[in-house]
Amino acid sequence: MNLMKKVGSPFVAVIFLCSFITANSPLKGVWEYRGGLFNGKLDTVSTSYRLQRTYDQLHYQALVIEKGEKSFIYEKGDYKLNADTCFETQTYCSQPSKLLGKTVKYTYTVSNDTLKLLARLPNGNKVEDHWVKVK
Repeated sequence: MNLMKKVGSPFVAVIFLCSFITANSPLKGVWEYRGGLFNGKLDTVSTSYRLQRTYDQLHYQALVIEKGEKSFIYEKGDYKLNADTCFETQTYCSQPSKLLGKTVKYTYTVSNDTLKLLARLPNGNKVEDHWVKVK
């Protein structure tokens, strides 16, 4: 019983601190796509719809928002952060996807209200996505 008291308190403290760190993910919130690069070429923002991503502590979901239409989820997944790396695993896609169930390793940076995700996708394409925090 004495051992449990000694081990129990630090264990509870570690669990508490881990949940605090996870709860304060720098990605947590709503982000809107602002363009980027695809294989070194400029990828501009559409004028007919908006793309938004919402991150909680462990998951993300991506929406297409088009004026006059009902918004819909086009992608969902799980993510995990490790230093400057974000590992995303797509768990749902509204269209056929070669990334479903695969984990993509992104290098990410957050500066002020801008999130940049950089990766080489499994098919070899190089992407750099820029997102601005809206909530």
